[in-house]
Amino acid sequence: MSTRAKVAVLFTKPEQVLPDYERLMHLADVSQHLDPSATTILKDNISWHFPFPSANSTPWQLEGAIVALRNAGYNDLVCVQNKTVVTNAFKGEDLNKYVPVFRHHDIPVKFNFRDEDMGWEVYRPKRPMLVLDKIFPDGIKIPDYFHGKNIVHLPTAKCHIYTTTTGAMKNAFGGLLNTNRHYTHSHIHETLVDLLAIQKEIHSGLFATMDGTTAGNGPGPRIMEPVRKDVILASGDQTAIDAVSAKMMGFDPMKMDYIRIAHEQGLGVGDPREIEVVGDDVSGESWGFKVGAHLHSFLGYLAWFGPTKFLQNIVVRPPLVAGPIMFSEIFHDYYHWPLKEKKVYERWRRESPWGQLFAKYQSEGAQAPSTAPAPAV
Repeated sequence: MSTRAKVAVLFTKPEQVLPDYERLMHLADVSQHLDPSATTILKDNISWHFPFPSANSTPWQLEGAIVALRNAGYNDLVCVQNKTVVTNAFKGEDLNKYVPVFRHHDIPVKFNFRDEDMGWEVYRPKRPMLVLDKIFPDGIKIPDYFHGKNIVHLPTAKCHIYTTTTGAMKNAFGGLLNTNRHYTHSHIHETLVDLLAIQKEIHSGLFATMDGTTAGNGPGPRIMEPVRKDVILASGDQTAIDAVSAKMMGFDPMKMDYIRIAHEQGLGVGDPREIEVVGDDVSGESWGFKVGAHLHSFLGYLAWFGPTKFLQNIVVRPPLVAGPIMFSEIFHDYYHWPLKEKKVYERWRRESPWGQLFAKYQSEGAQAPSTAPAPAV
């Protein structure tokens, strides 16, 4: 693409992170990317229902976006949650302390898996798809509620076993595709590009903030080493914010297929040379992150990319799919969390300034004055 994208980046600290989020979003020209007359969906990121640092949207990221949007005149806000085969949305929004923020700022929450909140309809994209029409030959189903609304994605800066890094583009995965989305994993990069194309067709505006106050190094999106980085990002270009984040983590974004293909397809800017970074100077940031591997990621590789991927059409369909799902739940929730990750979380909450801010959200709830609209008279 010839048009330069803009990504705002700020270094921050716990005592000023909420006003910094508002400043960040204005630096990224949020009002130029969102329709003020449309409902704005807040799409947080719950990679794991447990509050593991760097895995999920932070409560200050969520509250910072709410305050900034409300102060900019976007009063009609709603959060949309999704479930996956390994995460529980209700548990996730509770343990990660989103619920007190929603209540304090009067943000309704809808769930894309509840019939009373929204339905799923076949969508026929105007743009030719790379893979989704082949993966779902009977039709690509998306939530009917998403049409004509703005969406603000709230990912974190972290690694991912299938895509090297994950961010704004990957954050659409859970909201737009239902629980059959695991069929796309062998073509995950092309899937993310297709989803970005669909988003540009159905949404009235797109924007993202990314929280890197504690970033995730290692075989994410759940099992990682949390690293304090004190940084936050925002952009109206989903590809560009992922590219800047990837570059800061130490990766070459144009060697990551989902960023490169989106750039080549004209859906965003992935080449850092064509991205204007405003705010603080992060040109020297290169964190040396590595994805690495563990047992679950190795089995995932075999299932989706390795020599045994020809078996996936058997093992990801009922009733055999129950086996991998059960293994993943046991591995993450009953082995890694109580024996390993919970101890990392507790040390972070005790010793890190960001963990201490999280503890304040646990004990006190929302940290900013309420932005709830005044009741109609």
